[in-house]
Amino acid sequence: MNMRDESTRRWAGEVPIYGTALALFAVCAVLLASRGIALDAEPALANAWLYLVAIIAWISVDAALHLARRRPGEPIAALHRRYAGPAAAKRWLAGTPLLALCVLLMPFFSKMKAAIPLFNDYAWDGAFIVWDRAIFFGHDAWQVLQPLFGYPPITAALAVLYHAWFLLLYFGCLYFAFATIDPAIRRRFFLTYVLAWSVIGGGAATLLASVGPCFVGPLLGDSSFDAQMAYLRAADAQVPVMTLSVQEMLLEWHLADANGLGSGITAMPSMHVAIAFLFWLAARRVSRTAGRWLLAFFLAIWIGSVHLAYHYAVDGLVSVVLVAILWRASALIFHWWDGRLAASAARIQPILRTKTVPAE
Repeated sequence: MNMRDESTRRWAGEVPIYGTALALFAVCAVLLASRGIALDAEPALANAWLYLVAIIAWISVDAALHLARRRPGEPIAALHRRYAGPAAAKRWLAGTPLLALCVLLMPFFSKMKAAIPLFNDYAWDGAFIVWDRAIFFGHDAWQVLQPLFGYPPITAALAVLYHAWFLLLYFGCLYFAFATIDPAIRRRFFLTYVLAWSVIGGGAATLLASVGPCFVGPLLGDSSFDAQMAYLRAADAQVPVMTLSVQEMLLEWHLADANGLGSGITAMPSMHVAIAFLFWLAARRVSRTAGRWLLAFFLAIWIGSVHLAYHYAVDGLVSVVLVAILWRASALIFHWWDGRLAASAARIQPILRTKTVPAE
């Protein structure tokens, strides 16, 4: 089987991913157009540039490690075989559609996220505050976490990890698109990834529109989390807390009606928690070690989302439940799709034999 045939076979198995993505992109485009928002290429180009930087960084690190371990006599030839040889070219070709999907996905999500106020009012914060207090016996979630994490160095570290989450979107997705792993894991990951951004980050976020603890004061006039924000600013005066400047930037963009890459305000559900949980679900099936690290990272992101005033605890809880449902649904979808492919192949094979074998 040549390179094109192998790639075509892989792409056929991934059709549910592309079909779902195209359908959801079309729905987003129609919804945005109904509110007078046109799609533009600038966010996608910016995202493509970020993926290019990630690819260059990944190859640079991988090349250095490869040369250090193998110490080949002809380094240039060895690197050429690793990144441009037949096996590498097959991986690049086969994974390119998934890379293109990732490049387009975030710009669509950012547009929808920024447009939430056009479809629904931010009316759910009060309910989520009540839900959190019901879970934590009358206390806000951040107050329960404060004795353990309420120290400036820990707060600053959680803020760094919270920003490091973006590496999952680039290096993590590149790994799942191009690495030699079980195709079943790759397909479930990407279908769940597409559905998570669309169903959770788009649909659920619009239906359950909320701004989160850090924004209820400036946007809704609610002082419930003034004490938490006062602590974060005091911690920032001792050790820089990166999330505070990002929160200020998001607020400025929101007030200016900006809808570029990464813009928009929404708390419920938490996409940070959702994506971190998804990576753990997938990575643990590839490597036990990676699974343990990503479980710790997922828990740190959930804790950080509350401690840093981005989210209520229930935001992460809802995200985990929805991702678990989508992860299971993706397995059922591919079970159905593989059955269709097998049935189609069974119908075609007799036809091919009659066309290639001479009649007696």
